[in-house]
Amino acid sequence: MAEPGLRERKKRRTRETITEAAFTLFQESGFDNVSVIDIAAAAEVSKPTLFAYFPTKEDLVLRRFLDDDSGPAIIVRDRAAGTSALQALREDFLRRLARRDTLTGLDDSAPAITFHKLLYSTPTLMARLTGYMLDQERKLAEELCATGGASEKLTARILAAQIFGIQRILSAHNAEEIRSGRSAEDIYPAAVAQTEAAYDRLERSCSGD
Repeated sequence: MAEPGLRERKKRRTRETITEAAFTLFQESGFDNVSVIDIAAAAEVSKPTLFAYFPTKEDLVLRRFLDDDSGPAIIVRDRAAGTSALQALREDFLRRLARRDTLTGLDDSAPAITFHKLLYSTPTLMARLTGYMLDQERKLAEELCATGGASEKLTARILAAQIFGIQRILSAHNAEEIRSGRSAEDIYPAAVAQTEAAYDRLERSCSGD
């Protein structure tokens, strides 16, 4: 894969500078007490420049961790031949646990802890994230239909909702454990076992056992 060009690297640095400034201010003062103008000043960019990278204040928090290029629909679409949709999604979640992906809840870094504190204490952030997840759920349902993971639209929607429900609950539980003071390393073995058990139950329910 080709290295990003100078323009792309500059854009990436600007984006990182803005998010770092935002997280520092949010950590010090809370989400609601920090204005976009405050963030732009701290990042030494103009307000229009900030909005060019982050259309909403909520995006300053969420877009640090959300990735549209690796959502569940893409995991299902790009899975290896002979691998079921559920197996591909199970393996993807296990890989993300292993690398301490923030959205699995199993990340005890300072930015991740700040992210989860902001998320669970700010209704507008949770609403924005919910909207994003519903959109990802819809895309997954469409992909399940398109690739034969579920033959009917209603069945695909139900399965997609179950998958997102499992991942949401597992991630929330992991984040709760982190907030209680435990380390990601301590939690990891149980997080893996809980993920395997949850997907085992879902696969059994789908097979009718």
